[in-house]
Amino acid sequence: MKHVPRKRFGQHFLTDQTVIADIVAAIRPQADDVMVEIGPGLEALTAPLLSVLGHLHVIEIDRDIIARLRLAYPPERLSVHAGDVLEFDFSALPEGLRVVGNLPYNISTPLLFHLAGYAERVRDMHFMLQKEVVERMVAAPGGRDYGRLSVMLQYRFDMESLLAVAPDAFSPPPQVDSAVVRMWPRPRSQLTAMSEAGLAQVVRRAFGQRRKTLRNSLAGMLDAGDYAALAIAPGLRAENLAVADFVAISNYLEERDESAAR
Repeated sequence: MKHVPRKRFGQHFLTDQTVIADIVAAIRPQADDVMVEIGPGLEALTAPLLSVLGHLHVIEIDRDIIARLRLAYPPERLSVHAGDVLEFDFSALPEGLRVVGNLPYNISTPLLFHLAGYAERVRDMHFMLQKEVVERMVAAPGGRDYGRLSVMLQYRFDMESLLAVAPDAFSPPPQVDSAVVRMWPRPRSQLTAMSEAGLAQVVRRAFGQRRKTLRNSLAGMLDAGDYAALAIAPGLRAENLAVADFVAISNYLEERDESAAR
């Protein structure tokens, strides 16, 4: 029975066999990998992955697709986790997890932040995303693509854009270009923020009105003396700061609060 793509789930099914082969080649699955696929859909990646893997986990919200998958594969080959991936507890799966998927573009940003919370359990991730989102993820400071998403993901992951994918590689075609990105967690020794929640707050404030200078966007958090101590010019905008600068600001505020509490 033909599956009708559901707009509410952001379903655009990958059909281009060359693109599928390129993605699987980039992932390089090995038989004993612990892998989870987000949104298996009509098995464009599921089938070639299972031709190599001993077992695959998938997360799917569409009940019709869930039923198809459970009919097509025995549970010893495919574990189907039914539900919303934004609510999925990835800690229920073994460590060293490899995560792959053609992600629904309408939830890609919150999903990336959700996955960042499990980074210590992950070996690597390969995702198809809207090309604009991938450009923001890997953007360097100083450009218009560099923002909150860039800083928070680059703090937690190393990333690279692997290949661009045109709309006609999907059915139905999306109205945007797509790209495949590889992400792998940075070592714990490189995660020097005293508080990731504090870092997130600074980054959110700094980019909240991105055309404003730090003097204005971080007003009430830092004064002229603080900027001097940090050796950061208050006339800069958030897009001009490297990830390390945001970590320095966050740690400075944490240390200041700890001193005041003594």
